[in-house]
Amino acid sequence: MAHYTPHQKKIIERYYDRKDQILLARLQEIVSELYLADSEAKLKRLWSRAGKAMAGLKAPESIRRHIMEQKKPDVLAKNLTQWLKNGPTA
Repeated sequence: MAHYTPHQKKIIERYYDRKDQILLARLQEIVSELYLADSEAKLKRLWSRAGKAMAGLKAPESIRRHIMEQKKPDVLAKNLTQWLKNGPTA
């Protein structure tokens, strides 16, 4: 097991305290990139990242599945707007 200094422990703790905020910000960036993507390979990679971020947020499975089946940036953006207001599990 790794031994961390008190400073490192605080950094790690703050990361996990703000993990939802970090993942929501990441999803915002992914939505922007989805609108600008110019190849199928890039779209595939971005949707994969979006799926992982939604899983990390513990968004409801039915909503994640719907978004991933649709693969439309506007559907993701609409849900992201709701999550930013109410949280991903609301």
